[in-house]
Amino acid sequence: MTDHKPQRFALGLDYFGAAYCGWQRQLSQPSVQQHLETALSNVAAMPVSVVAAGRTDTGVHASLQILHFDVPHDLAREETAWIRGGNQFLPSDVSVRWAKRVNEDFHARFAATSRRYVYLLAVQSQRPGLMNGRVGWTHWPQDVSRIETALKSLIGKHDFTSFRAAECQAKSPIKTIHSATVREHNGLLRFDFHADAFLHHMIRNIVGAMVYIGSGRQPTDWIDPLLAAKDRTQAAPTFSPDGLYLAGIEYDEKFALPESFVDPVS
Repeated sequence: MTDHKPQRFALGLDYFGAAYCGWQRQLSQPSVQQHLETALSNVAAMPVSVVAAGRTDTGVHASLQILHFDVPHDLAREETAWIRGGNQFLPSDVSVRWAKRVNEDFHARFAATSRRYVYLLAVQSQRPGLMNGRVGWTHWPQDVSRIETALKSLIGKHDFTSFRAAECQAKSPIKTIHSATVREHNGLLRFDFHADAFLHHMIRNIVGAMVYIGSGRQPTDWIDPLLAAKDRTQAAPTFSPDGLYLAGIEYDEKFALPESFVDPVS
């Protein structure tokens, strides 16, 4: 007797986003979701749809994206089959890291408790060549201590309207940032952000503001009036997607996923 009861799988994925319009499937544009669904459908020999923890924008990368999909129980493959089979059909800049059977109460997006992003910024007079597409870039010298001071104003629960893209579809601009740090790492500035969730372009808009502050174009206390203004037009321009990496998604320990954070520069 055929068992059509769905079996849910969680999947860990990494990708280099330069060639894609972002995570989400778009008409007539290549997306990570499109390639993954095609690959998994080939493995399952039936159409497979996936739900991701979050959508990354055009040109944004992921060292760890987490998603889930359902297949009829009788078509459920071994976890290793989704990894090897999926990677067989994926382009070289997208890779399945792991697969795990999960209960139906796991939901990649709604069960996530927090998310982590890393932004890598090259500070140099000439644009990057070898790291093109993998790091952001500014030719303005940056004072890290000024940025460290400014980042402190972002910690906690705030209305981030001033750092929200006009096309953002989130129901509320209020988010909670648990930590926001910057440090020098192998000749780059490395920003780490940890929050319950992020708005569309939120990190890129924050990095743009930090570049203004780090270069002295704006004072270190500029973030406070920006948050209070709730006006995107008063902030700095949206910064490049090149250096942005979705690096982690956290869930309740009961789901026992293989990993929740992957450092893009480890």
